[in-house]
Amino acid sequence: MRVLLLNQCFYPDHVATAQYLTELALGLKEAGHEVTVVASSRGYDNPQNRYPSHEVWRGIDIQRIWTPGLGKGAKWRRLVDFASFWLSATLILLRLKKFDVTVCLTSPPLISTLGTAMTKIKGGAVVPWIMDLNPDEAVAAGWLKAGGLVERVLSLLQRWSFRQASRIIALDRFMAARLEAKGVPAEVIHTDPPWSHDAAVRYDEDGRQAFRAEHGLTEKFVVMYSGNHSPCHPLDALLESAHELVGQSHIHFLFVGGGSELEKVKRFRDRHGLPNITTLPYQPMAKLAGSLSSADLHTVVLGDPFVGIVHPCKIYNILALGIPFLTLGPKESHLRDLATQLPPGDHWAVENGHPAEVRKMILLAAERRFTEPNPAAQSLAKEFAMEVLRSRLIQVIEEAGKES
Repeated sequence: MRVLLLNQCFYPDHVATAQYLTELALGLKEAGHEVTVVASSRGYDNPQNRYPSHEVWRGIDIQRIWTPGLGKGAKWRRLVDFASFWLSATLILLRLKKFDVTVCLTSPPLISTLGTAMTKIKGGAVVPWIMDLNPDEAVAAGWLKAGGLVERVLSLLQRWSFRQASRIIALDRFMAARLEAKGVPAEVIHTDPPWSHDAAVRYDEDGRQAFRAEHGLTEKFVVMYSGNHSPCHPLDALLESAHELVGQSHIHFLFVGGGSELEKVKRFRDRHGLPNITTLPYQPMAKLAGSLSSADLHTVVLGDPFVGIVHPCKIYNILALGIPFLTLGPKESHLRDLATQLPPGDHWAVENGHPAEVRKMILLAAERRFTEPNPAAQSLAKEFAMEVLRSRLIQVIEEAGKES
């Protein structure tokens, strides 16, 4: 079967969607399928990183798209980059042969519409893998006016492409409910979360100590936020906690990753002169186990308006590590669904808008001090292992291909 994977990011980029798509591509190749990827030639978080326009990596044909790489500093810059990606991707897809299945992720926004249009021209099935919902996300973040002309046009395109899909991959029950509300038949929706990165993420005591020593954290209680820093994940309560707890010199806040809100973290640190905040870029897969294992308390944040629009995929790696975690988000969310499956102990939940409660939980976790991984969390993590969830996703893709 010939499979096309369409997304802005792919290997060797380090952002989450690149990692998931890379692992899916390798799984499809191992299953005997012919795999082609169309992605950007620039790094997602750092456009200065450039990748070859074409290469064959581990048997996977990668076609990369030129974009100007203007970055995320302004909306117009993003718009130009997105438009360039769309135009270049269209030209590449028109010259490629027909695929049995086209799997579309969601970056840049509405890329599944392009994938759907190409299958209408050439044939084959389309399977959107919804990592985030747009324009829903743009409306929830305040970037687009609900009911405005632009939002109505984008929503029309979104609904059209989703209703043409052979299968749609939703990441949780809240996302599936949103899709059904848009008119997607329930029987088309396959609900499964992303998997933990089993090959790279495990609790690594040696890596933990090395990473902490490298960044001056050896004697610290490390509160970590790792991943995409975006308006979907409001970090105000964590930043305020760092400000209020600056006198607790043993507590240190570590922000690892990228995204538009990382600069906000840096500005907050510099404006208040906070020595208890460190920021680091995304870590390569080879260092990911040591980086994530270095935390004493992980944090997972979800803004109230974004339930069912984005998915807190970092939670699965945290469960696999067995390190205590604190969730900040609404009661009705996938995070709370997961927390109810764990016995009370090394996890805490606080609703957004309660920074004093966040500080209280951080101090409580610091008193208990992490010593060894939680076996209950690691046991739950096995349900989200790559060997389990990737196999199910590949089966869904194969079924779509047979029906096309």
